[in-house]
Amino acid sequence: MITLDLILPDTRYPIHIGRGLLEQVELLLPHLPLPKVAIVSNSTVAPLYLERLQSALHRQQIASIAITLPDGEQYKDWTTLNLIFDALLSQHCERKTTLLALGGGVIGDMTGFAAACYQRGAPFIQIPTTLLAQVDSSVGGKTAINHPHGKNMIGAFYQPQVVIADMDLLSTLPERELSAGLAEVIKYGLLGDMHFIEWLENNMARLRARDLDALQYAVQRSCEMKAEIVAQDEKEHGIRALLNLGHTFGHAIETGMGYGAWLHGEAVAVGMVLATAASAELGWLNNSDVARVCRLIQSAGLPITAPAMPLAQWQELMSHDKKVEAGTTRFVLLQQLGKATIHTGLSAAILAKVLGQHSAP
Repeated sequence: MITLDLILPDTRYPIHIGRGLLEQVELLLPHLPLPKVAIVSNSTVAPLYLERLQSALHRQQIASIAITLPDGEQYKDWTTLNLIFDALLSQHCERKTTLLALGGGVIGDMTGFAAACYQRGAPFIQIPTTLLAQVDSSVGGKTAINHPHGKNMIGAFYQPQVVIADMDLLSTLPERELSAGLAEVIKYGLLGDMHFIEWLENNMARLRARDLDALQYAVQRSCEMKAEIVAQDEKEHGIRALLNLGHTFGHAIETGMGYGAWLHGEAVAVGMVLATAASAELGWLNNSDVARVCRLIQSAGLPITAPAMPLAQWQELMSHDKKVEAGTTRFVLLQQLGKATIHTGLSAAILAKVLGQHSAP
């Protein structure tokens, strides 16, 4: 097991990465103010792992209740969030009852947001069960639900007590979900680590074959990079926005196509292609750089072509992006591979050209 520490001005917490961690309850015990937890999971993950986790907790005299939500991005809304509150209240959960997220990014985001709101703040723990959640959404304290006008537009910054990333949980992950997680892994290389890009190019086959050593290194390196950035800018006033490489385009795809039609990682993958192409149009990258990024993304089993939408629809959807400032959409682009920057005011002409070249007919 590898343990990283995310250190913030007001708190710090460990990120444990390894194998066989789900039932190592001793990793959780220091972070439980009461011997009771509420486990939030979904209808896909709960049948696989809920009983194992509850049994391990009970062996340590930790009581637990289970809250099982429907599975899918389309359920990341107020109605489903209220199911968590209904269960907590009906089971007389106190403010110090720890909420434990057992699932992917949707479960982690919703559990964290519920914890931030319940009795004005209950502790919560992340046990991410997807690669995407392990490398990205479980770390850093972003919690949210979606709105019909925009993804993750209602939420809070609220840090977990601990993150447990168990590589063994990836064994049941569908191939499409594994590829979606690899999109976020690729993102870290593109925005800040050229050596990691090269490692990914050389090891993508191992990652897709679920080589546990390769997966653990990918999770470790991604979490190291995210922890370093979040430690500098917890509330995304500056450098943390770079973690949104590909997300302005990607969130527009998810919202425009309907939540759940595209997986988050699939939309981000295409978003990174569009961001790379826009960077080339600005003269920062060349065509071979764009081709290299496309090859890497394709090698992960991800799409590189955006869905067909009118330019006006893209612009409207992106106008709801959280990086909009003074009415202007800000994009995360690449000055070079491995070096991201915030660019304000991408022209409609460049946007139209990029979308024309990289969208479905």
